[in-house]
Amino acid sequence: MRPSRLARGGTLGPAGLRHKALTGLGHDGYGQIPAEPAEPENGYEVTRMKAAVVKETAPGERRVALVPDAITRLRPAGIDVLVETGAGDGAWLSDAAYADAGASIVSAAEIYRTADVILTVTKPSPAAINELRPGQAVIGMLAPLVDPGLAAAMAAKGVTAISLDGLPRTLSRAQPMDALTSQANVAGYKAALIAAGEFGRFFPMLITAAGTARPARVLVLGAGVAGLQAIGTARRLGAVVSGYDVRPSSKEEVTSLGATFIELTSEERQAQQEELTGHIARHDAVITTAQVPGRRPPLLVSEDAIKAMSPGSVIVDMGASELGGNVTGSRPGETIVTGNGITIIGADNLPATVPTAASNAYSRNISTLLLHMTRDGALAIDTSDEIQAGVVIAHDGKIVHETVARLLLPGDSGGSSPPGPAAPAETLTEGGVADVSGTTD
Repeated sequence: MRPSRLARGGTLGPAGLRHKALTGLGHDGYGQIPAEPAEPENGYEVTRMKAAVVKETAPGERRVALVPDAITRLRPAGIDVLVETGAGDGAWLSDAAYADAGASIVSAAEIYRTADVILTVTKPSPAAINELRPGQAVIGMLAPLVDPGLAAAMAAKGVTAISLDGLPRTLSRAQPMDALTSQANVAGYKAALIAAGEFGRFFPMLITAAGTARPARVLVLGAGVAGLQAIGTARRLGAVVSGYDVRPSSKEEVTSLGATFIELTSEERQAQQEELTGHIARHDAVITTAQVPGRRPPLLVSEDAIKAMSPGSVIVDMGASELGGNVTGSRPGETIVTGNGITIIGADNLPATVPTAASNAYSRNISTLLLHMTRDGALAIDTSDEIQAGVVIAHDGKIVHETVARLLLPGDSGGSSPPGPAAPAETLTEGGVADVSGTTD
C-alpha cells in the first residue's frame, strides 16, 4: 500500500513506508528526470508533478513559455520541468541552460506521453491537440473568445484548458500573473521602435553643422498599457508625443510621461471623428493600440485621415487582425505604402519580435499562476477561487467558463462566422487587449 501523493491536512498512511528516490540524471543532464527527490514527509513518497515546456510552432513565434530562472521556483512546490528540445532557441535560451537549471530535455513525444501540465505561449496546433491525453492540462494564451472551438476540442478530449487571457486583471494579487499586460508592454515598446525605424527623418531634434532637424510629432491612440509604453518609448527617442483615449481619466497618465493629452471638444460621434482626423493629419507618426478579442477592432484612422497626412508619415496599427484593424486598409503582418506616400504597418505579434524580454516576463506570469494552482505536487482545480474562475476554460470534459460556453451554444458559430460589427471606441481596452472576464486594463 503506497499513497501517490500527500493531501494537505490529510491522514498519513502506515508508518515505515520508505521514500522511493526518483530516477537520477544522466551525465549531461538530458533525457531523465533530475535526481532531486520530493521532500519526504514521515518517510512517505510525494509524487511530483511534471510540467512541460513545448516548442512554439506558430509562424514567427520566437517566445518560450518558461525560462531557466523559473525552474528553481517550481521545484520546491513539487514540480519537475520537462523542456522540449530546442524550445528556447528562438529566445536565445539553450537546452544546456535549461539542463543546468534542473530541467530534463526531452522530445515532443515524451512530453505528450508523460507530462501532467503543458505550458505554452500561444494556443496549441491541431496536431498538438491530437497528441493530448485525458487528464492533462494546458496553460497558455489560448484566446478562447476568438477560438472557442479550440476549448471545446480540448474539453472533448478530457483536457483541462487554462488561459491566461481570462485573468481577472482588477485583482491586485493577480497582477504578477497578468500576461496580457506584460506582453502589451513589450508590444508598445516595439511599436515605437518600428515607427522610428520606418520614419524617413529623425525622431529627436538634432542640431548639427548641417542644420537643425525638428523632432518628429508622434500621436498614440489608446492610453492603455501598450499605448503608455509606446508614448514613453517615443519620448525617450526624442519625439514630441501626444496621446488620446476615450477616457478622460487617462489624461493624467499621458501627461505624467511628458506627452500632451488630446481632448476632443465635440460631443457628437461623427464630429469627434472629424476632429480626430485633424489631429492625425498634423502628426508624422501614429500608433494605434485598440483590440477587442473576437470582434472587429474599432476604426480609428479613416481613409480621409490617411489622405490628409503628409507624405512620408508612418502609421503602426497594433490592432491589425484578420477581422480588420484600427486603420483603413491595414493588414496584419504587411506593410503598405499608399498613393500619397503614407506607410501603414499592420503590426503582428510584436512581443515575438522581442523574444528574450517577452519570454522572461511571460515566464514570471505563467509560473506564478502555476504555483497558485498547485497543491502538494498536483494541479488543484477550484473554480470558486476568483483567479481560477477566470482562467479555467475547460475541465472534466466540460466548458466551465460561462462566457466561452455561451459562444458555443447552438446557433453560435464559435467564432468562425464573418466579422461582426466593429466595437465602438468606448470598448477599447488599455494595452490594446481585452480579457475573457470582460474587465479592462
